[in-house]
Amino acid sequence: MEFFASLFLFLASISAISAQYVQESELVINGTLPISHTDANYICATIDWWPDDKCNYNHCPWGSSSALNLDLSNPILTKAVQAFEHLRIRVGGSLQDQVVYDVGGISGPCHPFIKLKWGLFGFSKGCLRMDRWDELNQFFVKTRSLVTFGLNALRGRHQIRKGVWGGSWNSSNAHDFIKYTVSKGYQIHSWEFGNELSGNGVGAMVHAEQYGNDLIELRGIIDNLYRRIQPKPLLVAPGGFFDKEWFAKLLKETGSQIVNVMTLHMYNLGPGIDPNLVKKILDPHFLSRASITFSDLHQIIKTNGPWASSWIGESGGAYNSGGLHVSDTFVNSFWYLDQLAMAAKFHTQVYCRQSLIGGNYGLLSKTTFAPNPDYYSALLWNRLMGTGVLSVERRSVGPHLRTYAHCSKGKAGITLLLINLSNQTEFRLSIHNILNTNLVTPKVTKVSFFHKLKSTFSWIGSKSTDAKLTREEYRLTPQGGDIKSKTMLLNGIPLMVTKTGEIPQMKPAFVNVNSPVSIAPLNIKFIQFPNFQASGCK
Repeated sequence: MEFFASLFLFLASISAISAQYVQESELVINGTLPISHTDANYICATIDWWPDDKCNYNHCPWGSSSALNLDLSNPILTKAVQAFEHLRIRVGGSLQDQVVYDVGGISGPCHPFIKLKWGLFGFSKGCLRMDRWDELNQFFVKTRSLVTFGLNALRGRHQIRKGVWGGSWNSSNAHDFIKYTVSKGYQIHSWEFGNELSGNGVGAMVHAEQYGNDLIELRGIIDNLYRRIQPKPLLVAPGGFFDKEWFAKLLKETGSQIVNVMTLHMYNLGPGIDPNLVKKILDPHFLSRASITFSDLHQIIKTNGPWASSWIGESGGAYNSGGLHVSDTFVNSFWYLDQLAMAAKFHTQVYCRQSLIGGNYGLLSKTTFAPNPDYYSALLWNRLMGTGVLSVERRSVGPHLRTYAHCSKGKAGITLLLINLSNQTEFRLSIHNILNTNLVTPKVTKVSFFHKLKSTFSWIGSKSTDAKLTREEYRLTPQGGDIKSKTMLLNGIPLMVTKTGEIPQMKPAFVNVNSPVSIAPLNIKFIQFPNFQASGCK
């Protein structure tokens, strides 16, 4: 009886599989010369300032995740950051330009943010105590983090008219704060100036000419206070949404040797309350629109400030704290990994995810600190994808299959990232080096029961020299097939912290290097090819 039950389940599963389309396609990868490079520490995550009473759409998703009250002693938090070896952490966000540093000539009590009806973003100014800054830096040292700290760029200014701020920046508090930081020997990789004050701004804006003058002043402060220290921290700006004219004017105003990095914020999925978030994430044409912004930023920097590099300084997909039951589930990794890979093609050096913890888009749960699916996606990227970005030519590949390739990290060969947005088409791929021109035109077929069964147990013939070589495959799927699951499976095994709070091992499946490459509907795969000849990766 048990045999027949198993047979029934098997036949039912085969029946379901046979209803899917299979598209046979080819990828030609050029490993001779990377088309761009990322920083070695490309993955970045943010720690924000939002207090626990920050709410969107009658939901308050931040809890105790602020730079002011995050439990830095939580062992899962520590281990989650340490797993990246050198995770970039950006401390900043909307309330950044209302932060007062409790150092130097500051008088009066040091209070956290409180709700204030007429305040910027509905909150009062908030104060960072130096004992808390000490605690944060102890955490950064313990976790070997690379820190970008966003400075208050509105201090001393006044509101000229609604949303427009003028006057010179009062640098005294920032000066004293940086001086304290230097005196304590704290390692800050980069200082960022302001948050979302570019273009039309969000809540507030500052004209590019004034912003440029203030950056020149900040550069002088950094150069003076770090005059005996090498290397000096980078100066990063403007940490805002893209405006061609504003960004170009800022670079022209400051000139060379002032701004090292131009940071862009992106929330291309729209508001977190949008009921079509999942539909947008799975729409390849919608996702590809982001490439226009990446390209435009690259061209603006190339034309007006070739000395500067570009970072995505903050991106959470959906703004206003992300999408409830979307941004912290498996489906969001389709957007996140696609964004990481697409941005890298356009010379983006660093990509900062909003957020490490807090909001609906946190990589970690704000209550348990357990990793959400996107955390594991970021960790796999960090471990597998090297700095060299490779060109991938697609032949007879439908738009729902997203394909990216990098030099492998720390080993020979290349790593391929495949993202299948289709809910019905399986892709079978022939992978070729650009030097191999013997390609066959693929076709789209509806697979019969017997063809499917045969292909399940067969593989392509191989050279005798490669017969024992294997490739590494990391297949990501949602638990129970539910793309809105908060549990991600790696090669069929749930990714969950251990009973002792350890980040789980992420072991690949080892597959004969010459066996067919395929990806099922709504799956993600990283594939590491050790024998791929890529002279541009040496």
